[in-house]
Amino acid sequence: MVGLRKNYFHTGVIAVVISSLFSVSVVSQAAADGITWTSRTSAADNQWYSVTYGNGLFVAVSTSGTGNRVMTSPDGITWTSRTAAADNGWISVTYGNGLFVAVSDTGTGNRVMTSPDGITWTSRTSVADNDWYAVTYGNGLFVAVSNSGAPNQVMTSPDGITWTSRTSVADNNWYAVTYGNGLFVAVGASPDGLNYIGRVMTSPDGITWTSRTAAADNGWISVTYGNGLFVAVSATGTGNRVMTSPDGITWTSRTSAANNQWYSVTYGNGLFVAVSQSGTGNRVMTSPDGITWTIRTSAADNRWLSVTYGDGLFVAVSWTGIGNRVMTSGVIGLTARTTAAANAEAARVAEAARKAKEQKELMEILALIPSIGELTLSLGETTQSLYSTKCVKGKTTKYVTKGAKCPKWYVKKK
Repeated sequence: MVGLRKNYFHTGVIAVVISSLFSVSVVSQAAADGITWTSRTSAADNQWYSVTYGNGLFVAVSTSGTGNRVMTSPDGITWTSRTAAADNGWISVTYGNGLFVAVSDTGTGNRVMTSPDGITWTSRTSVADNDWYAVTYGNGLFVAVSNSGAPNQVMTSPDGITWTSRTSVADNNWYAVTYGNGLFVAVGASPDGLNYIGRVMTSPDGITWTSRTAAADNGWISVTYGNGLFVAVSATGTGNRVMTSPDGITWTSRTSAANNQWYSVTYGNGLFVAVSQSGTGNRVMTSPDGITWTIRTSAADNRWLSVTYGDGLFVAVSWTGIGNRVMTSGVIGLTARTTAAANAEAARVAEAARKAKEQKELMEILALIPSIGELTLSLGETTQSLYSTKCVKGKTTKYVTKGAKCPKWYVKKK
């Protein structure tokens, strides 16, 4: 918005033109789209296996590295290395009840670690040295699943610290677990070599589990819940590497956008997003309903193993890549964006106030100009009366030096 204002004041020949320019800043708040992805620099070129979001922070964990198997970011863009509780192979991380919890497939008696802030981590005793592949939080409970150690392939904890062993429904490779609509749902595959037999199990409390039939005998690697639907993705299968369920019990095959090895799926801002560790320029697919999927171009052909959503942003992490093992889609996080918008608005208001003050002061000065002109004329007349003699002839007036005679026919006027 541009405003132009002119004011004219005249004493003798005085013309003043005032113009002021006011602009209103608008902060763009485009929603996260999962379509356009940007490479970000990871804190280290570790084998990043899992990423989550909680309490204003993205947290990723790795299966490699020395003293730096955790990295954190407030906005998904700038990442900082953190020291894990141990240099284990950290496979999965989640957030719940004010606590970050990660689980590992290596280590002796310490395959769990927790952190209240994502920065300082503490080792916790796992119930067994299983290959813990996934952990989630729901209904006041942390639940982890394993692909080894049958029949005790589930463990639960109300606080992330003290864990209890639970019995899984079968000796399967359980790769993922999520919570939604009052139900824990885990997916996996049979350990029978390449002969994947799809597996699903569900539990209302994380303790008692029931076997369910998968939509196809694929190797189901990840599962999420969003908008009233469970969605799982697979690393195997032909044209059917997605399955969905409204209740976690009855599953339906869906056509994946490509036969890639889909390793992770998440939901956020009305969109399901899956990432893959294979494919050429097509390692992302998205769906607004979990049923119809569209291929997207990943920021790089890395082995993308995990994706999450938080604060207006999709963030994915990779096992491979050189300095680009993170990619993001959407806008800078809502918290950062809100802060930036607030700062911009405060600056705009301050600038507008400054301009208004300057304009007011200028207007006040200009308003005095006529008075100054009149005062100048008055002073001129007074000066003339003090230092000259007034001579009048009819309506004509002349001034001569004080003490001098008036011209002929002029009469001295006192």
